[in-house]
Amino acid sequence: MKLLIVESPGKTKKIKEYLGEGWQVEASYGHVRDLPEKDLGVNLTTFAPHYVPTERGAKRIRELKALADKAEEVYLATDPDREGEAIAWHLKEALGLKTPKRVTFQEITEKAVRQAVSGPRVIDNDLVMAQEARRVLDRLVGYQVSPALSHVAGQGKSAGRVQSPAVKIVVEREKAISCFKVTTHYGVEVVFEAVEHVSSGWKALWKSKDFLQSGSEYILDKALADKIAGLKYYTVTGFEESEKKESPPAPFTTSALQQAASKKLKFSPKKTMELAQKLYEGGHITYMRTDSPNLSQEAIEAIMEYCRANNLPAAAAPRSFKSKAGSQEAHEAIRATHVEVENAGEGEEQQALYKLIRLQAVASQMADAAYAVRKAVLQSEEKIEDKPVILEASGRKMTFAGWRSLNAPEEDEEEKEEAEENQIPSLRAESRLLAQSARVLTKQTKPPARYTEASLVRELENRGIGRPATYAAILENIIAHKGYLEIDKKRNLVPTGTGCAVVEAMNGIFCFMDLDFTKGLEDGLDEVAGGRKKYHDLVSAANAKLSQEIGVFTAKNCHACPECGKPLLHRMKKGKDGYDFWGCSGWPECKYSVPDAGGKPGAKQEKKPLELSEYQCPQCGKPLAHKHGVNKSGKAYDFYGCSGYPACAARFWSKNGAPDFEAKS
Repeated sequence: MKLLIVESPGKTKKIKEYLGEGWQVEASYGHVRDLPEKDLGVNLTTFAPHYVPTERGAKRIRELKALADKAEEVYLATDPDREGEAIAWHLKEALGLKTPKRVTFQEITEKAVRQAVSGPRVIDNDLVMAQEARRVLDRLVGYQVSPALSHVAGQGKSAGRVQSPAVKIVVEREKAISCFKVTTHYGVEVVFEAVEHVSSGWKALWKSKDFLQSGSEYILDKALADKIAGLKYYTVTGFEESEKKESPPAPFTTSALQQAASKKLKFSPKKTMELAQKLYEGGHITYMRTDSPNLSQEAIEAIMEYCRANNLPAAAAPRSFKSKAGSQEAHEAIRATHVEVENAGEGEEQQALYKLIRLQAVASQMADAAYAVRKAVLQSEEKIEDKPVILEASGRKMTFAGWRSLNAPEEDEEEKEEAEENQIPSLRAESRLLAQSARVLTKQTKPPARYTEASLVRELENRGIGRPATYAAILENIIAHKGYLEIDKKRNLVPTGTGCAVVEAMNGIFCFMDLDFTKGLEDGLDEVAGGRKKYHDLVSAANAKLSQEIGVFTAKNCHACPECGKPLLHRMKKGKDGYDFWGCSGWPECKYSVPDAGGKPGAKQEKKPLELSEYQCPQCGKPLAHKHGVNKSGKAYDFYGCSGYPACAARFWSKNGAPDFEAKS
C-alpha cells in the first residue's frame, strides 16, 4: 500500500478515486507542528525554532505514523507553495520519514494527480527555510514588540511585521483625508450640432491650462468660466482618426482575485479564499495561491480550442502577461480546470466565484477589442484676456467586440458607455463651427478615497508588503480580532482610536513600520527561497536591529514609578468592569497607581481625608470615621469605621446618624 498525504480532508476522496487500488489518501489537516503558543519558541543565539505538535496535530501525527510505518512508500502532496513545502518537511520530521516522495499538482484532475505521483522529487529545503524565516521573524516581532507596546498603549496590544504596516497605511490615508481642504473650481463643456445621426450632439471641453494663475492647478474664477461659456464660434484646428485596440486583462493572481471578488461580488478577501479553497478541493479550479498571471501551455491550448468550438474570437497567438516585481511564479494563474464547464461549485457563492475565474481566464486568450477613435481640437474666433480659447473633444466607437463579446468580468459598463457616448463627426480642418449650447462645470476637489479591503490588498501588493496568500488572514486579524480597523456602511476601512494609537507609538522607531524596509525583507525571504542567502544571516540581522529598536522604544516611552523607580505599565480593559490606569511593574510589592491621562500617567489622586466623628472606637479608643456615599455598582453605603484601620478593623452601621454599637457590621 502507498500512502499519500495532503493538507485538506476535502481533497482525499477525489484523489483516491483518481489513484485507485493500492493507494491510501489521508489529510494532515494543515500544520501538525508549530511554535509554542505561550513561549517565544526561538533560540536567540542560534535562532533555531522549537516546534511542538499543534492541538489537533498531536493526535494526527500518531495516526499518520501508524499508517506510514505500514506503507511501502509515503508521498507528501501538501500544497504547492512555501507553506506547503514547510508542512511536508514537518510531516517528514514528525513521522520519522527517511525518504518521503514530494509531489505537487496545480489542479485536482486525474491527469495532474497521476502525472505528479509518477515524477516525485525531494523536499526543497530552501523553500522550507524561507517559510521558517518568515514564521520566526513574525514571532520575533510579535512576541518581543507586543509586550513593550502593551505597556505603552494598553494591555492586549500587538505588533506584527506585516499587520502593523497595513494599519499604518490606513491611518496615514485617514490623516490625509482629515487634513484635506476642498477647492471649488470651474470648467466649461460646449455642445455642437448633431450630425451623422448623433441625435444629442457632441461635446468638447475647455482646455484651461493657458488661463491658470501662477502656482494654481485650477480655474477659480467663475466669471472667467462664464465668459468662455458665452463664446459661439470655433474653428477646427486639428482632427485625427485612429484605431485603438484594447487587450483583455490577465487571468487572476491571488490578490487580483480578491480585488475582483470584492468589487463584483462584494466578498471579503477571507470569504473569497474560503470559497476558492472549496472550488480547488472540488477539482473545479487550479491552485488559488499564486503570483503568476500566466497560464500553462496546456491551458492556453484548451482555451483556444474552446474559443474555436464556440465561435469566440481567439487571439492570433498565445498571450503572456508581465508579472509584478518579486512575484513567486511557481504556479500558473487561477483558472477553471475544465474550461468547457460553464457552471461548477456548491451553492450560489461558489458558482459566482467560479464564473468570475473562468471568464477571466478565457477572456485572457481572446482577440483585442477594437475602437474607431476621433479627436478634435477647436479654437475660438474671439479671444478672452487676449488669449484664444482651446477646446478638445474625443470619442470612440467599438468596431470589433473581441474579448468583450464574452462579457468578461473586468468589463466596466459605466466606463464603456462614457467613452462611447460622445460620437464626434468627421471634421475638416479650418471649418467653422457654431456652438449650440454651453455650461459652466462647477467642480470640487475630492479628498483621497478611504481604503476598502480590496484596495488595501492592492496597495500592499504594489508596495511589496507581505504575500498575497497572507492578505486575507492579515485583514481578518487587524479588523475582526484586534479592532485596529473598522468597516463602515460603505465598506470602507476606517482606523479606530486604538489603531491610531499603536501606529503613533511605533512609527519612526521600528524599522518594520517603514514600508520600504518591509518590502526589502520580503526580497530577503525570496533570496533564502532561491538559495542565495542563509536563514541565520537574515534572521540574526533582523533581530539585532529589532532588539536595538525595542531599547529605544522602551527608553522613549518608559515612565518610572516615583516610589520605587521601576517602569509603570499601562493597564486597560474595556467594558462594564473596565479600567484604565498606570500601575507599577513592581506590584504587589509596590502598589503605586495613577489614572491614565491621554495615554500618559496622570496625577496621583489624593485620598479623601477621613471624616472623623465624635464617637470613639470601643475596641481601641481611636475616633470613628463616618463613611457614606455610593459605590461603583450604584449601591449606597453608610457606616462608621475605626480611623486606626487596618490595625483595627472595627466597623458599625449607621443608625439615626450615629454608630449602631449593638449591631456590628
